Amino acid sequence: MRGRPLQFILSAALAACALAQGPAEAPIEPLTEVPMPPRIGVMGRTTITLPETLERVLKSDRDLEISRILRAEAGYNVSGAKGVFDPVLGLRAYHTKAVTPIASLIGGAANGQLIQTEWNGAPQVTGLIPWTGASYTTTFTNSRQVTNSTFTVVNPQYPSSLRIDLTQPLWRGLRFDDNRYRLQVARKSEQLSAEQLRQRVIEVVTAATDAYWELVYASQSYDVQAEAVRLAEQQYASNRRQAEQGILSPIDVVAAQTQVATFQQNLFLAQQALTQAENNLKAMILPNRNDLLWGAELIPETQFATEGALPTLEEALQQARRSRPELAESTLNLEVNGLDQRRNAEAAKPRVDAFATLTSSGLAGIPLPPGPNPFTAGFAGITEYLNQLGALAGLPLLPPISTGGGGLPPSLVGSYGQSIHNLAVGNFPTAQFGVQFSFPLRNRTAEAQVAVSSAEGRRLNAIRDQVGMAIEADVRNSMQAVASAQARLAASSVASRSAQAQYDSEQRQLQAGTSTVFLVLQRQTDFINARNREVRSRADVAEAIANLDRATARTLEAHNIRLRP
Repeated sequence: MRGRPLQFILSAALAACALAQGPAEAPIEPLTEVPMPPRIGVMGRTTITLPETLERVLKSDRDLEISRILRAEAGYNVSGAKGVFDPVLGLRAYHTKAVTPIASLIGGAANGQLIQTEWNGAPQVTGLIPWTGASYTTTFTNSRQVTNSTFTVVNPQYPSSLRIDLTQPLWRGLRFDDNRYRLQVARKSEQLSAEQLRQRVIEVVTAATDAYWELVYASQSYDVQAEAVRLAEQQYASNRRQAEQGILSPIDVVAAQTQVATFQQNLFLAQQALTQAENNLKAMILPNRNDLLWGAELIPETQFATEGALPTLEEALQQARRSRPELAESTLNLEVNGLDQRRNAEAAKPRVDAFATLTSSGLAGIPLPPGPNPFTAGFAGITEYLNQLGALAGLPLLPPISTGGGGLPPSLVGSYGQSIHNLAVGNFPTAQFGVQFSFPLRNRTAEAQVAVSSAEGRRLNAIRDQVGMAIEADVRNSMQAVASAQARLAASSVASRSAQAQYDSEQRQLQAGTSTVFLVLQRQTDFINARNREVRSRADVAEAIANLDRATARTLEAHNIRLRP
């Protein structure tokens, strides 16, 4: 009674009035309860854990699927950029028949028609050398030629040749060129897409974790409100018994009825919040609207993760600088810009190229039978006439007129195989070497591109500094959020235990007649609110830890998630 004389006097007066008046004449109305409505579309129930939630969301998230596709495309682009260095095989083949009119005594065609027929095939291999920027062309030409020319000593004949053309940059394009630029940019883009995928996975996992903890909170909050209704109903029953015994007045029963109705309203709100949290999680983990899990109540099995020592601020900042995808993306963008500057600087240089052409030729043919020499056949009659005159005069005969020559060398006699042999042994080589220069008098386009890429590099450095500042603030805020949430949880746990002790004490005092129904209901409300704040604090700690993992890029490590390379 000490410290509460007014409450004691008020309770005693109410009890005296109730005893003086006797039992109430009007019957006390029974408890009016609004029935709990069924949850919309829920026909069963199933349990779910946080790892299962993350596995489902990683399989079902459409944005993640798009990021995976973009990463695959980046890999294809690398293969495509390498393809410029693949050798290219070509073939040029043709058949020619040419009939040329001849109006000359030395044209080689007695009937005025020089007929030449050729079958030609020229396979070719072209390509680029990735290490020096050189280009090469290798051409193998082989043909079969038939002619009716009287000057030909082999018919048909098989000319062949192997030619290698090589162009090697000596200044511009020696160490870096457009093809190598595109390949390195494609590789950087592949790394960039991998970092973007990792960032998207971290965001999705963090969002799914928060949604799961919100479902856990909504479920536990629903249980708290259901417990509140149960306690209010027990208080109503107790008040009604005491009112029927004349210990309490009927208005105290009405107060208990009000408490039940108030807690029921909170329970209905908790049911709505539970359904929303559940549907939010289902929307993340289910692949489509036809999944049967839409009709099941999700019972979360994983409880709040509220323990664990915080890293030091410097450790968290180092982890974030090492692992945050945003910083890696900024670094990759700067490296791509460095490639841009290097390419533009190469374009501003003069062009100096060395070139070489090496050719090996072959030839062979089928010898024709000996016949009159077309150049000396016209002198045969004169020679014969002179020899007849010389014989009368006793002079020696004139030798036949000859143009010299000793016939074909054996190496040129044969068919196609002999021609290829002559080509292979290099009997008929040709070599050409040289240098070509190209000095632009002024290259304003290249100079402007160098300036633009340099300015872009400064812009990207400024963006990187901004990203670093944002990460610094994010880590600091996330660590403070965890520390504050853990402190609130500790305080709310103390408040919840204290509120329960106060509620139990107030009930005992009411039974002893030293308290009032009003104070009991007030303590009951405070106790339920304290329990709900404790549940909320646990959810806040779990979500703050998930956000700290995101801020330090430890999300994948914390949940044992491995991304395929």
